[in-house]
Amino acid sequence: MSDDTTRHPAPRDERDPRSLARHADARIPDIDWAQLPLGARRESFSAPRGRLAVLAIGDPNHERVVLVPGVTGSKEDFALLGPLLAEHGYFVQSYDLAGQYESADAGPGADGRYDYDLFERDLVAFLEAGRPAHLLGYSFAGIVAQTVTVARPELVRSLTLLTTPPDPGQAFRSVRWIGPLSWLASGRRGAGLMIWGIVTNKNKVLPNRLRFVRDRFALTRRSSVDDVIGLMKRAPDVRDALRATGIPCLVATGDHDLWPVRRHARFASRIGARLAVYRTGHSPCETAPHELALDMLELFARAV
Repeated sequence: MSDDTTRHPAPRDERDPRSLARHADARIPDIDWAQLPLGARRESFSAPRGRLAVLAIGDPNHERVVLVPGVTGSKEDFALLGPLLAEHGYFVQSYDLAGQYESADAGPGADGRYDYDLFERDLVAFLEAGRPAHLLGYSFAGIVAQTVTVARPELVRSLTLLTTPPDPGQAFRSVRWIGPLSWLASGRRGAGLMIWGIVTNKNKVLPNRLRFVRDRFALTRRSSVDDVIGLMKRAPDVRDALRATGIPCLVATGDHDLWPVRRHARFASRIGARLAVYRTGHSPCETAPHELALDMLELFARAV
């Protein structure tokens, strides 16, 4: 999912990194999201359920960052964030989830479904293929990133949960406006409503962004979206186990995210994470990448 709002450059304080980051974010143009960021390269990875499409930027010998997009998303959602991290000396990788966009041929599982086990196995395999990484899970992928971090903490140096559902169980129950109705919708119906909102631009994204998100639906398997929405209605509760790992965590969200800030704040407190809130919606990696990168770099510095 993605979003944008009309934003204007804020007054800039040359001495304050936060002010500079906000100013840079307010000046982001309507880029071509299908075009590779400068220095990025396309790769692929042989995961347990098929080949995953990968974007990589930076020197593979450098400290590693893995960015995982959410449902209906793709690796291109980090086209602004990835280069910022690479500029600071990190090797940044992202991949399309199985069934999504250019990884559409990966999966489903033996039972014909996309389930937590499939996404967790793919992420574990990807992490095992390189050195331990600073991991970011965006929205649904944040659920998967949590369970993998708890199961395999030696693979994760730090964890950023970007607009991740803050509540276990039925994750949609505290979503603004639709929470009380979410109990009634099946995974397929919920997926249909979400896709309709995206393609009709209810998020008010800029023209190039809208063109890209519409185009990638031509490849994404609808069954994978249906199954993921169903999975989000039974998110596992690993909050206490995650805190017990001692891995530095960041909960990052927009002040107009799908879930209220107070729920993200409660979640961050429960897992012992720092909370970062930006002046945007569900997609800070697209609309506040400079400020998000600033907070992630601070998180990385705290990792042992």
